[in-house]
Amino acid sequence: MRLLTRLRNERGITVAEVLIAAAVLALGLAALMSVVPVASYGVQDGSQTSTATFLAQQRLEQIRNATWDAASDCVGLSPNATSPPAPSPAGTCGAALVTYADEATVSGFAQYGRTVRITDCGVTPCGAVTSSAMRLVTVTITYRPLSAAGGSNSNTTVTLEWLVAQRL
Repeated sequence: MRLLTRLRNERGITVAEVLIAAAVLALGLAALMSVVPVASYGVQDGSQTSTATFLAQQRLEQIRNATWDAASDCVGLSPNATSPPAPSPAGTCGAALVTYADEATVSGFAQYGRTVRITDCGVTPCGAVTSSAMRLVTVTITYRPLSAAGGSNSNTTVTLEWLVAQRL
């Protein structure tokens, strides 16, 4: 009987209850809106870092698959730490010369730049490795991350290193 009385009560809700509910809802929406830019920046930053890592891995795979044995050296060496590897001698790597020149802009990825440095581990030790049959390949990708204003004043880099062994 008491339940029927409650159901027939058409009193409704008061203005104070509506105002409190609106304030709680507005506070929740304001908190949510403050998190959206941070989350979208994190997604964008992760995407750019993944792209940079992909571009570095792509070049590392090209170098890893290049021929380097007693007859031919298509991997090459950088003359020093600031210059790209020299092109392979004509005819040693097939019809085309193999080179890994610096790229100010990677083809298809306008905001990314790529540099490759190849060091002979017999001349400059690569950590604990001191063999001339090993080379340290360092690929550095540079890009300008996005910020809330649409761009950043500083570049970000992703660097991958890989040891490549001469094939017997």
